[in-house]
Amino acid sequence: MKTLDDLTRLLHHIDGRGYPAYKEIRGRWEYPDFHLGVDHVQGDPFAAPSRLRLILPPSTAGLEPWILERASRRVGAAAWIARRAAKDIRRLAPGRGSGKSGQLAVATPGQLVLPQTAVRISPSGEMEVRLTLGLPARGRRVMGREAARLFSEVLPGVVSDLLAPNAWSPGELRTAAAANEDAEALRDRLPDHGLVAFVADGAILPRRSGVDDRPLESGAVAFRSPEGLRVTLDTPNAGPVCGMGIPEGVTLIVGGGFHGKSTLLRALEAGVFNHRPGDGREQVVARRDAVKLRAEDGRSVRAVDISPFIGDLPGGQGTKRFSTGNASGSTSQAAGLVEALEVGARLLLMDEDTAATNFLIRDRRMQLLVPPEREPIVPLVDRIRDLYQALGVSAVLVLGGSGDYLDVADTVVGMVEFEPEELTERAREVAQERPTGRVPETGPPLAPPRPRRIRTGSFPEGRGGRGLRVRTLDAHRVRVGDRILDLSGVEQLLLPTQLRTVAAAFESLAREGRVGDEPLGALVEHLEAELTRDLDRVDPRGTGDLAWVRRFELAAALNRLRGLEVTE
Repeated sequence: MKTLDDLTRLLHHIDGRGYPAYKEIRGRWEYPDFHLGVDHVQGDPFAAPSRLRLILPPSTAGLEPWILERASRRVGAAAWIARRAAKDIRRLAPGRGSGKSGQLAVATPGQLVLPQTAVRISPSGEMEVRLTLGLPARGRRVMGREAARLFSEVLPGVVSDLLAPNAWSPGELRTAAAANEDAEALRDRLPDHGLVAFVADGAILPRRSGVDDRPLESGAVAFRSPEGLRVTLDTPNAGPVCGMGIPEGVTLIVGGGFHGKSTLLRALEAGVFNHRPGDGREQVVARRDAVKLRAEDGRSVRAVDISPFIGDLPGGQGTKRFSTGNASGSTSQAAGLVEALEVGARLLLMDEDTAATNFLIRDRRMQLLVPPEREPIVPLVDRIRDLYQALGVSAVLVLGGSGDYLDVADTVVGMVEFEPEELTERAREVAQERPTGRVPETGPPLAPPRPRRIRTGSFPEGRGGRGLRVRTLDAHRVRVGDRILDLSGVEQLLLPTQLRTVAAAFESLAREGRVGDEPLGALVEHLEAELTRDLDRVDPRGTGDLAWVRRFELAAALNRLRGLEVTE
């Protein structure tokens, strides 16, 4: 294997040449304490930076054996290292020259703890760190001596200052690993206690802002479970953890405006993923098959049977195979619900603020004014118990103005100044004392959705013999070939790295030619299994900016891709 001295001589040799000369540094280079892989060299100083990987043998990484024993511990430790490296690495390489010259970066996992590709830890204790580097240039000429400094001084500094055992205080890495293992244990214990979610006492749920997912620093109220819903779950490291358990069935979160209803629901929807120590929500977990639903006016829907919720539309348009390029609030939410059930969702999360009102409820006065034969929508209030009793699908709804749901709720949690109280018995008393007089509306019997299959040829393909190119445009949009996919309504895509994983999964589907061979549900289950086994299985380039996503986010992306043709 070529050495650092060889690399330094090469960089000095190409100093001042045209930028394409950097292509010569591709390959593997041996350092005294680690190996460097140069996987991709950018073609221009203004192009996407070059991709590198640092491979630290167990002797350099120095990870204690306890961390290596379980995957959940390794994932927790890797996320902690990636977060710290992403935060501190820029000070080591401030950047000099044209374009992205000298810029060094590692993708951050944010507040979440997920399998990701920025930092990977093997069971043997080898650590791999993937980063990007803008190879330095003056104009479009190689700055070989500056590049040699980066490779000979800065990268070893990254290893010694940010990655080696002496780079962190004792116990920090163990704490991160233990917290992730405990979160997995809490989620695994939910079914045994008949629960769909758990919020530990002491949790800090409010965030700093809509664009800052860190915990609110001042004025946040620590969560404390009401006595009637308090449970204790065991964890391997923190021991018994007390908090609020949300039972299976239909749960309402009620209360006045700005008292914390939506904050609690957002914590639950993010609770399908683990969180770092100090996040405030590291012991807030929900079933992994929980899906947040909302109205999405204007989205594309293809061949979804929404007839259990919306009957035939005016003009004779049927809804057993409903398709549109411009869904309304109610049809989009009905389609989203059925699509989630199709791929295995067993917990639905909804907020009145982002739902279609006519999909949720039709009160007695409106029933009298508009008779049932003129209203195709069977409101969710008349279907939500069927979802649980017939299909085993629970629901948690945030409500501030739809009191008719008190008749169908199993559990009611009230939020008062961000503190929860159990209102189940009082809600039943109110429902008996103040009957609304509304008449339940009925639709066809509920059954599991029929599997759908994407028609071969309707999924985008590459042009001119090249593979399909998919790239992210911003925090919510992806370009798939010549189509723009908007995922702003998929609220459980929480990280840019997760969006890039969706893009890589689409490229993988096109590359493997699996579309059309199996039902959509089986297709996304296959992708989820591949991502769980190894994120690189959907991206052979070995990039460092991917993070694990569930089949529900993958299915949501496929279902919103315009131009698809779907058959049962």
